[in-house]
Amino acid sequence: MAEFRKKRKKVCHMCLGKPVDYKNVEVISKYIGDSGKILPRRFTGTCAKHQRHVANQVKLARFMAFIPYTK
Repeated sequence: MAEFRKKRKKVCHMCLGKPVDYKNVEVISKYIGDSGKILPRRFTGTCAKHQRHVANQVKLARFMAFIPYTK
């Protein structure tokens, strides 16, 4: 039989003190999927407050042409 493991709760990186800035493309790209969409909270593990912040930073990075709108 298959063993069931408890899933570890994902921790918000920004609550731990790791900032997300639109100029830091390496960090921003972790929150964008293969199709260019912003990943939801359940995949990234961010809290609601910081997910809104991430979305705004991604949109700003797209506007400033640091990252493309589509891939």
